Amino acid sequence: MDIALIIASLLFIIVSFTPLLPSSHWLVRVWEFPRLQISVIIGFLLICHVVNWPSTNIPFFVNALAVGGLTISLVYQIIWIIPYTPFYKREVTRIKNAKPQDTLSVLSSNVYMPNNDFRKLIEHVRNKQPDFLVTLESNEKWQKGISEIESEYPYRKFCALENLYGMHLYSKIPFEEATLNFLIEDDVPSMKVKIKHKGKDALLYFLHPKPPSPTENTYAKPRDIELTVVGEEIAKTEGPIIVAGDLNDVAWSPTTRKFKKISGLLDPREGRGFYNTFHAKYPLVKWPLDHVFHSRHFALVHIEKLEGIGSDHYPLYTELAFIEQ
Repeated sequence: MDIALIIASLLFIIVSFTPLLPSSHWLVRVWEFPRLQISVIIGFLLICHVVNWPSTNIPFFVNALAVGGLTISLVYQIIWIIPYTPFYKREVTRIKNAKPQDTLSVLSSNVYMPNNDFRKLIEHVRNKQPDFLVTLESNEKWQKGISEIESEYPYRKFCALENLYGMHLYSKIPFEEATLNFLIEDDVPSMKVKIKHKGKDALLYFLHPKPPSPTENTYAKPRDIELTVVGEEIAKTEGPIIVAGDLNDVAWSPTTRKFKKISGLLDPREGRGFYNTFHAKYPLVKWPLDHVFHSRHFALVHIEKLEGIGSDHYPLYTELAFIEQ
């Protein structure tokens, strides 16, 4: 028991700081995702050390080092995730009675390509009536499966793919411009659209870069570069901007924080909650992979993680209100 406790303690101290290594390999970067779960396990290990201390055969200095290392690790993990709790200052103000003509709403949904439960997504669209619906991992099967909403969304941009990176955009608002881009990888699309909102040009970016994983990209570099490229483009742009999609990165990672810093965009989840959109089927594997960021031209009306649609992701619905600068 004593040896197992020390080994477990050493393991979680190591994985806490593994993402600091100068590598984008998935074995290194994957530990950025479960910081909440790691924090809970470290807290449990600390309790075990305290309870076991009077009867342990572990040398005092070894126990003390383990407790000290775990405490530092726990504080380190909390520093990363605390912005997405109610204990942190809210970055975006909320407007309760926004005028309908001032608002823009986005429903982002990674549908999981093998999934066939089209009806649940259609129900969300009918209930929420978003201005924009973006589906990720959508192919021709999904395009046909939800085609009945097309009459309500006359402005569309489709990129049906069979590689888990298809993207479909449905809009109630006319496009001034609509561009399909392959910024970093030839099989990973993104979309950029320009609309008129409150007499001003507004830009919306929809992204879905590949994650670092053994089944996708071995290294996180392509994802990191894509977010940096988009962030740098946004930094040079004036006017209202919204970015939405499955970034395959958690809100608290260094990459997403860098994207926020470069672009100057705001995160409406800060000070409100995690809004864990992944994984929809495993209760203990939860973290925020689907995001909405926006410029200072907007305040928050509502943000909500919707009920599952049979995918491994929950849909994310966000409504923003334009505010005068």
